[in-house]
Amino acid sequence: MQTTLNRDVQFVGIGLHSGRPARVTLRPAPQDFGVRFRRVDVTELDPVVTAQYDMVVDTSLNTRLANAAGVTVSTVEHLMAAFAGCGLHNVLVDLDGPEVPIMDGSARRVVREIMVVGLRDLGAPVKAWQVMQPVSLTSGDAQASIAPFGGLSISFDIDFPVAAFGQQSKTLNLANGCFIRELSDCRTFCRRAEVDYMQSRGLALGGTLDNAIVVDGDAVLNPEGFRRVDECVRHKMLDALGDLALAGLPILGAYTGVRAGHGPTNLLLRKLFSTPGAVRQIECD
Repeated sequence: MQTTLNRDVQFVGIGLHSGRPARVTLRPAPQDFGVRFRRVDVTELDPVVTAQYDMVVDTSLNTRLANAAGVTVSTVEHLMAAFAGCGLHNVLVDLDGPEVPIMDGSARRVVREIMVVGLRDLGAPVKAWQVMQPVSLTSGDAQASIAPFGGLSISFDIDFPVAAFGQQSKTLNLANGCFIRELSDCRTFCRRAEVDYMQSRGLALGGTLDNAIVVDGDAVLNPEGFRRVDECVRHKMLDALGDLALAGLPILGAYTGVRAGHGPTNLLLRKLFSTPGAVRQIECD
């Protein structure tokens, strides 16, 4: 059945690129509402941005959405992954700025908050997108594909010329709380040189060792090291789930990403929904 939150959830964190505090309030919503962001700091334009793949306007550093009025919300992928992984279908996200806070670089905090308040059954069947035929694309050296499957599975391969990240592969069937156990605590990662470069351009001003795994050469700068030996590929799977959740309904299919990121996954969704017969909407019993 479709779900929503039992009550409001509120938390504060730092925006990755702005470096400023951001307040998020998750509010219960009715059946078939989906996920919508509301910019409470916007008063003269439409403040509501629907979490939908065709609202994505930028995928260069994160996933950014925009409505017809030009109001934007950035870095939505970890929040969307938490909603999908927890089975939360309907929620209004109030945000006091243009950026969802990065928290610790994973979805752990959001998952914890959702689990504390719990979910409420709305008594309506879950609608889902069932993949009916394989769809794939290549973007540069990245590949992304999705094929028919009875639930949702994610396979991912990464290959970085940095020993700390290196080559990693993993496949998971995201059923029965798998996301919460296996992916939700896995953080974003980058090289120290990338952080320095972005900050020199006024970006990633909130980037610290508190919200990302940072390496310098082959050395991991975070004192605690990795949470899991393959945390990097697991984080890429977390990102993929969040971007797939922008389909608007749960997806039943097997996703595969090879060196993929936000851009290829969004392009894959656009191709999936523009390919006749590739996907159909169903009601889950």
